[in-house]
Amino acid sequence: MPDSNKNNGLEPLLSPDEPPPFYVMHAESEQPILLVCDHASCAFPAVLGDMGLDPFARRCHLAIDIGAGSLTEYLADRLGVTAVLAQYSRLVVDCNRDLMDPSAFLPYGDGILVPGNTNLKQKFRDQRADAIYWPYHAAVSEQVNRLIETGIKPAFISIHSFTPVLNGEVRPWEIGVLWDKDESLREIFLKDFTDEGYLVGDNEPYSGKAPADYTIDNHAEANDLPCLGLEIRQDLINDPAGVTKIGNIMHRIIESIPERIGMPRQRVSA
Repeated sequence: MPDSNKNNGLEPLLSPDEPPPFYVMHAESEQPILLVCDHASCAFPAVLGDMGLDPFARRCHLAIDIGAGSLTEYLADRLGVTAVLAQYSRLVVDCNRDLMDPSAFLPYGDGILVPGNTNLKQKFRDQRADAIYWPYHAAVSEQVNRLIETGIKPAFISIHSFTPVLNGEVRPWEIGVLWDKDESLREIFLKDFTDEGYLVGDNEPYSGKAPADYTIDNHAEANDLPCLGLEIRQDLINDPAGVTKIGNIMHRIIESIPERIGMPRQRVSA
């Protein structure tokens, strides 16, 4: 079994020729929408190797929200809005969890053991957080603050995907609308996706009231922003045609948000 504490010399986790921990699209847009994608990538830092996982496990939902990154990119370009996307797998560190949450460095999930996270010492957790987690969240904070400084509190939308089956249990929903303290976007997405013929979950298959929504809690709710988490069933967005279909529907919905919740009149589309 691979050593979960590989890289025990604590050389830099990311080499200069590897991708940075995040990237920002349309970083100067002043449109009143901010998209984030915590689980956009299945990449591992080279120094961590394969973390003891086979190729399937490194590319399945345990490692990445399949289709969520592509959908976020599609929407950011179609709408001309700012988006922040994480560039490393949530198995390295989950950017949508409090670091004290055991699932921030997931040792086991959906029948798969993650050897690279077994008995992980605190100094290696800290190293991953310093290299990936905190820079990503600093980038999200920077974009929130930049947009607020324009005089508009942006609508904050976090994009994820989910599996049709989890731990042997079939999940009937096609879209999940996740919310907690703010409900200003809830009815918009529930109604419009339902009108499009989708089976929509209201805080299903996950609840926005659960503790596993660190990004919205700490960036959107902390700044009193209109906010929402969206879960798209992964088989609906696992290819370009699916991304385009769902993306076009979401484009229409998101474009309508400023007028429907009383933001200053601005054209959202590029």
